[in-house]
Amino acid sequence: MQRKAYVSGTAALLAALLAGCTSGSSTSGSTDAANPGDAGTATAAAQPGKYDTLPEPCGAITHGTLDSLLPGIKQITDEEQRQKAYEGEATQTFDTDRKVGCRWKVESTDATDHLFVDFERVVSYDNSVSDDAQAQELFAEKETAADLPEPSTSAGSESASGADASSSADPGSSPSSTPSSSSSSSVTPSALQPRTLSDLGDEAFLNDVLSGSGSTAQQRTVTVAFRTSNVIVTIEYEEQPATVGAVPDSKEMQDRARNLASKLADVLGG
Repeated sequence: MQRKAYVSGTAALLAALLAGCTSGSSTSGSTDAANPGDAGTATAAAQPGKYDTLPEPCGAITHGTLDSLLPGIKQITDEEQRQKAYEGEATQTFDTDRKVGCRWKVESTDATDHLFVDFERVVSYDNSVSDDAQAQELFAEKETAADLPEPSTSAGSESASGADASSSADPGSSPSSTPSSSSSSSVTPSALQPRTLSDLGDEAFLNDVLSGSGSTAQQRTVTVAFRTSNVIVTIEYEEQPATVGAVPDSKEMQDRARNLASKLADVLGG
Protein backbone atom coordinates (compact mmCIF):
# COMPACT_ATOMS: atom_id res chain seq x y z
CA MET A 1 0.00 0.00 0.00
CA GLN A 2 2.79 2.37 0.80
CA ARG A 3 4.44 1.64 -2.55
CA LYS A 4 1.18 2.37 -4.38
CA ALA A 5 0.83 5.72 -2.64
CA TYR A 6 4.37 6.64 -3.64
CA VAL A 7 3.79 5.77 -7.27
CA SER A 8 0.51 7.68 -7.37
CA GLY A 9 2.19 10.75 -5.92
CA THR A 10 4.96 10.56 -8.51
CA ALA A 11 2.42 10.26 -11.31
CA ALA A 12 0.55 13.29 -10.06
CA LEU A 13 3.78 15.30 -9.90
CA LEU A 14 4.70 14.37 -13.49
CA ALA A 15 1.20 15.30 -14.67
CA ALA A 16 1.51 18.71 -13.07
CA LEU A 17 4.92 19.32 -14.65
CA LEU A 18 3.66 18.30 -18.06
CA ALA A 19 0.70 20.64 -17.74
CA GLY A 20 3.02 23.50 -16.84
CA CYS A 21 5.27 22.86 -19.83
CA THR A 22 2.29 22.75 -22.17
CA SER A 23 0.99 26.06 -20.82
CA GLY A 24 4.43 27.69 -21.14
CA SER A 25 4.84 26.50 -24.72
CA SER A 26 1.49 28.03 -25.65
CA THR A 27 2.44 31.41 -24.18
CA SER A 28 5.85 31.35 -25.81
CA GLY A 29 4.31 30.50 -29.17
CA SER A 30 1.94 33.48 -29.07
CA THR A 31 4.79 35.84 -28.17
CA ASP A 32 6.96 34.57 -31.02
CA ALA A 33 4.09 35.00 -33.44
CA ALA A 34 3.89 38.70 -32.50
CA ASN A 35 7.63 39.36 -32.79
CA PRO A 36 8.03 39.13 -36.59
CA GLY A 37 5.67 42.05 -37.13
CA ASP A 38 7.41 44.21 -34.53
CA ALA A 39 10.84 43.42 -35.93
CA GLY A 40 9.69 44.23 -39.46
CA THR A 41 8.46 47.65 -38.35
CA ALA A 42 11.70 48.48 -36.52
CA THR A 43 13.94 47.60 -39.47
CA ALA A 44 11.92 49.34 -42.22
CA ALA A 45 14.42 51.45 -44.21
CA ALA A 46 13.82 55.17 -44.73
CA GLN A 47 13.02 56.38 -48.24
CA PRO A 48 15.94 57.02 -50.63
CA GLY A 49 16.36 60.48 -52.17
CA LYS A 50 14.99 61.52 -55.55
CA TYR A 51 18.41 61.69 -57.18
CA ASP A 52 20.92 58.88 -57.66
CA THR A 53 23.24 60.78 -60.01
CA LEU A 54 24.41 64.35 -60.75
CA PRO A 55 24.65 66.51 -63.90
CA GLU A 56 28.00 67.31 -65.48
CA PRO A 57 28.65 70.79 -63.97
CA CYS A 58 30.90 72.34 -66.61
CA GLY A 59 28.35 71.53 -69.29
CA ALA A 60 25.26 72.47 -67.27
CA ILE A 61 25.51 76.21 -68.03
CA THR A 62 24.80 77.64 -71.49
CA HIS A 63 27.17 80.02 -73.27
CA GLY A 64 24.58 82.77 -73.09
CA THR A 65 24.36 82.52 -69.30
CA LEU A 66 28.16 82.51 -69.01
CA ASP A 67 28.30 85.62 -71.22
CA SER A 68 26.08 87.39 -68.66
CA LEU A 69 28.02 86.24 -65.61
CA LEU A 70 31.49 86.57 -67.14
CA PRO A 71 31.43 89.56 -69.55
CA GLY A 72 35.12 89.16 -70.31
CA ILE A 73 34.48 86.01 -72.34
CA LYS A 74 33.10 87.98 -75.26
CA GLN A 75 36.19 90.20 -75.17
CA ILE A 76 38.49 87.23 -75.88
CA THR A 77 39.44 87.54 -79.55
CA ASP A 78 41.18 84.17 -79.91
CA GLU A 79 38.46 81.61 -80.67
CA GLU A 80 40.35 78.70 -79.10
CA GLN A 81 40.97 80.60 -75.86
CA ARG A 82 37.36 81.77 -75.76
CA GLN A 83 36.13 78.19 -76.13
CA LYS A 84 38.44 77.10 -73.31
CA ALA A 85 37.04 79.88 -71.12
CA TYR A 86 33.51 78.59 -71.76
CA GLU A 87 34.52 75.04 -70.78
CA GLY A 88 35.67 75.98 -67.28
CA GLU A 89 37.73 73.70 -65.06
CA ALA A 90 36.20 70.72 -63.29
CA THR A 91 37.05 70.34 -59.60
CA GLN A 92 38.72 67.13 -58.47
CA THR A 93 36.34 64.49 -57.14
CA PHE A 94 36.54 60.82 -56.18
CA ASP A 95 32.90 60.03 -56.97
CA THR A 96 31.05 61.93 -59.68
CA ASP A 97 27.74 60.50 -58.46
CA ARG A 98 28.21 62.15 -55.06
CA LYS A 99 29.99 65.50 -55.58
CA VAL A 100 31.00 67.50 -58.67
CA GLY A 101 31.93 71.11 -59.39
CA CYS A 102 33.30 73.53 -61.97
CA ARG A 103 35.20 76.85 -61.85
CA TRP A 104 35.52 79.74 -64.28
CA LYS A 105 37.79 82.80 -64.11
CA VAL A 106 37.66 85.50 -66.76
CA GLU A 107 39.29 88.94 -66.87
CA SER A 108 37.82 91.88 -68.72
CA THR A 109 38.79 95.52 -69.12
CA ASP A 110 36.52 96.43 -66.19
CA ALA A 111 36.85 93.54 -63.73
CA THR A 112 37.87 89.98 -62.97
CA ASP A 113 34.97 87.58 -62.47
CA HIS A 114 35.00 84.18 -60.78
CA LEU A 115 32.22 81.60 -60.87
CA PHE A 116 32.06 78.33 -58.94
CA VAL A 117 29.21 75.80 -59.13
CA ASP A 118 29.01 72.77 -56.84
CA PHE A 119 26.55 69.85 -56.78
CA GLU A 120 26.43 67.50 -53.79
CA ARG A 121 24.21 64.42 -53.61
CA VAL A 122 23.53 63.44 -50.01
CA VAL A 123 23.15 59.79 -49.03
CA SER A 124 22.14 58.69 -45.54
CA TYR A 125 23.84 55.62 -44.11
CA ASP A 126 21.31 55.39 -41.29
CA ASN A 127 18.31 53.19 -42.16
CA SER A 128 16.11 55.29 -39.91
CA VAL A 129 17.03 58.60 -41.63
CA SER A 130 16.02 59.32 -45.22
CA ASP A 131 18.37 60.91 -47.76
CA ASP A 132 16.13 63.99 -47.84
CA ALA A 133 16.24 64.36 -44.05
CA GLN A 134 20.03 64.03 -44.05
CA ALA A 135 20.32 66.65 -46.83
CA GLN A 136 17.99 68.96 -44.90
CA GLU A 137 20.22 68.70 -41.83
CA LEU A 138 23.38 69.43 -43.84
CA PHE A 139 21.72 72.39 -45.56
CA ALA A 140 20.66 73.82 -42.18
CA GLU A 141 24.30 73.66 -41.06
CA LYS A 142 25.36 75.44 -44.25
CA GLU A 143 22.81 78.19 -43.69
CA THR A 144 23.85 78.59 -40.06
CA ALA A 145 27.49 78.94 -41.13
CA ALA A 146 26.47 81.75 -43.53
CA ASP A 147 25.31 83.72 -40.47
CA LEU A 148 22.46 85.50 -42.24
CA PRO A 149 20.99 88.55 -40.49
CA GLU A 150 17.51 88.46 -39.02
CA PRO A 151 14.95 89.04 -41.81
CA SER A 152 13.63 92.57 -42.16
CA THR A 153 9.89 93.03 -41.72
CA SER A 154 9.75 94.87 -45.02
CA ALA A 155 11.88 92.43 -46.99
CA GLY A 156 11.29 88.99 -45.55
CA SER A 157 12.19 86.47 -48.22
CA GLU A 158 11.08 88.61 -51.14
CA SER A 159 12.94 88.75 -54.41
CA ALA A 160 15.49 91.49 -54.96
CA SER A 161 14.79 91.60 -58.68
CA GLY A 162 11.97 94.11 -58.29
CA ALA A 163 13.63 96.28 -55.66
CA ASP A 164 14.33 99.93 -56.32
CA ALA A 165 18.01 99.78 -55.42
CA SER A 166 20.97 101.90 -56.38
CA SER A 167 24.13 100.26 -57.69
CA SER A 168 26.01 101.40 -54.59
CA ALA A 169 24.13 99.14 -52.15
CA ASP A 170 26.62 97.20 -50.00
CA PRO A 171 24.69 94.55 -48.03
CA GLY A 172 27.78 92.54 -47.26
CA SER A 173 30.06 95.40 -46.28
CA SER A 174 31.30 96.04 -42.80
CA PRO A 175 30.60 99.39 -41.04
CA SER A 176 34.10 100.55 -41.96
CA SER A 177 33.65 99.95 -45.70
CA THR A 178 33.72 103.05 -47.87
CA PRO A 179 30.87 103.42 -50.38
CA SER A 180 31.62 104.33 -54.00
CA SER A 181 31.80 107.94 -55.01
CA SER A 182 28.46 107.70 -56.83
CA SER A 183 26.62 106.65 -53.66
CA SER A 184 23.55 108.75 -52.94
CA SER A 185 22.65 106.98 -49.71
CA SER A 186 24.46 104.92 -47.06
CA VAL A 187 21.29 102.93 -46.31
CA THR A 188 21.26 99.43 -47.77
CA PRO A 189 17.94 98.43 -49.38
CA SER A 190 16.50 95.68 -47.21
CA ALA A 191 15.54 93.62 -50.27
CA LEU A 192 19.24 93.16 -51.09
CA GLN A 193 20.29 91.96 -47.64
CA PRO A 194 21.49 88.35 -47.23
CA ARG A 195 18.32 86.31 -46.76
CA THR A 196 16.43 83.07 -47.27
CA LEU A 197 14.66 82.54 -50.60
CA SER A 198 11.20 81.07 -50.93
CA ASP A 199 11.04 80.54 -54.70
CA LEU A 200 13.95 78.18 -55.26
CA GLY A 201 14.06 74.43 -54.63
CA ASP A 202 12.82 73.02 -51.32
CA GLU A 203 14.79 75.67 -49.41
CA ALA A 204 17.40 78.26 -50.32
CA PHE A 205 19.36 81.28 -49.16
CA LEU A 206 21.44 84.11 -50.61
CA ASN A 207 24.51 85.71 -49.06
CA ASP A 208 26.25 88.91 -50.21
CA VAL A 209 29.64 89.90 -48.84
CA LEU A 210 31.79 92.90 -49.78
CA SER A 211 35.46 92.81 -48.82
CA GLY A 212 38.17 95.45 -49.09
CA SER A 213 38.01 99.20 -48.57
CA GLY A 214 37.82 102.37 -50.59
CA SER A 215 41.62 102.49 -50.99
CA THR A 216 41.74 99.05 -52.65
CA ALA A 217 39.77 97.20 -55.28
CA GLN A 218 36.72 95.83 -53.47
CA GLN A 219 35.55 92.29 -54.13
CA ARG A 220 31.93 91.27 -53.86
CA THR A 221 30.94 87.61 -53.39
CA VAL A 222 27.34 86.56 -53.92
CA THR A 223 26.48 83.03 -52.82
CA VAL A 224 23.23 81.27 -53.67
CA ALA A 225 22.63 77.82 -52.20
CA PHE A 226 19.55 75.66 -52.53
CA ARG A 227 18.39 72.14 -51.79
CA THR A 228 16.17 69.99 -54.00
CA SER A 229 15.38 66.65 -52.36
CA ASN A 230 18.78 65.08 -51.57
CA VAL A 231 20.91 67.39 -53.77
CA ILE A 232 22.50 70.62 -52.52
CA VAL A 233 23.64 73.18 -55.12
CA THR A 234 26.02 76.02 -54.26
CA ILE A 235 26.86 78.97 -56.53
CA GLU A 236 29.65 81.41 -55.66
CA TYR A 237 29.92 84.46 -57.91
CA GLU A 238 32.75 86.93 -57.30
CA GLU A 239 33.72 90.17 -58.99
CA GLN A 240 36.69 92.45 -58.39
CA PRO A 241 36.75 95.72 -60.38
CA ALA A 242 39.93 96.80 -62.13
CA THR A 243 39.49 100.33 -60.80
CA VAL A 244 40.50 101.08 -57.21
CA GLY A 245 37.56 102.30 -55.14
CA ALA A 246 34.93 100.92 -57.50
CA VAL A 247 32.20 98.78 -55.91
CA PRO A 248 30.58 95.83 -57.75
CA ASP A 249 26.86 96.26 -58.24
CA SER A 250 24.99 94.21 -55.62
CA LYS A 251 21.62 93.97 -57.35
CA GLU A 252 23.12 93.11 -60.71
CA MET A 253 25.26 90.32 -59.27
CA GLN A 254 22.41 88.92 -57.17
CA ASP A 255 20.08 88.88 -60.18
CA ARG A 256 22.66 87.04 -62.27
CA ALA A 257 23.37 84.48 -59.55
CA ARG A 258 19.67 83.86 -58.88
CA ASN A 259 18.97 83.48 -62.59
CA LEU A 260 21.71 80.84 -62.80
CA ALA A 261 20.31 79.06 -59.74
CA SER A 262 16.87 78.87 -61.36
CA LYS A 263 18.37 77.40 -64.52
CA LEU A 264 20.29 74.77 -62.53
CA ALA A 265 17.12 73.87 -60.65
CA ASP A 266 15.51 73.28 -64.05
CA VAL A 267 18.47 71.09 -65.06
CA LEU A 268 17.83 68.95 -61.97
CA GLY A 269 14.13 68.93 -62.73
CA GLY A 270 13.32 70.24 -59.23
